[in-house]
Amino acid sequence: MFSQRGLFRRIRPAHLWTGGLLLVWMTGIAWGLSVVWAYDNRPGTEASAPHRWPSATTLASGRDRPTLVFLAHPQCTCTRASLDELAEILARARTKPRTYVVFLKPSGVTDTWEQTDLWRRAALLPGASIVRDDDGAEAHRFGVETSGQTLLYDRSGVLVFSGGITGSRGHAGENAGELALISLLTDGRSERRATSVFGCPLFADAD
Repeated sequence: MFSQRGLFRRIRPAHLWTGGLLLVWMTGIAWGLSVVWAYDNRPGTEASAPHRWPSATTLASGRDRPTLVFLAHPQCTCTRASLDELAEILARARTKPRTYVVFLKPSGVTDTWEQTDLWRRAALLPGASIVRDDDGAEAHRFGVETSGQTLLYDRSGVLVFSGGITGSRGHAGENAGELALISLLTDGRSERRATSVFGCPLFADAD
């Protein structure tokens, strides 16, 4: 007959091996989640936007209403959420701004490189003008380096908001930037005039 002690000795190492694998697996999952969380919540480079509407820009500012400029990298998947939030802002704001969605087009890419699903989605925004930004000329004029950066200038051409309109990278939902813009376009005031922007670098190497 097998003794209980002998059976325990044979089973115990297997249990320890299984437990060790489980611990390694759980540690790997925790590490992976922490990396994803850090990536999602790491803001991009803030804009150094001019305080007044830049005279060198080819975009026309609104004289009778505020002007909103949204700058985007057409290949940035994070920007889908930002465009969804922009649609929400335009739908809820009492004052409809003159709106530009400006898509980067670097030199050396194909003629339709910038016309992605993001371009098509932006074209559905009511009253928005879609602009191709060759070599990022407009992005440089507005001091923008991160996709999803949103700027609002009042009717006199003064910058009143600069920031992102998502709470983290690629995640739609009510957030501080969205609420600030809705308030500025509805009541003309907001305690918050800047937020972090979450998106891809505009001037990363094009694929």
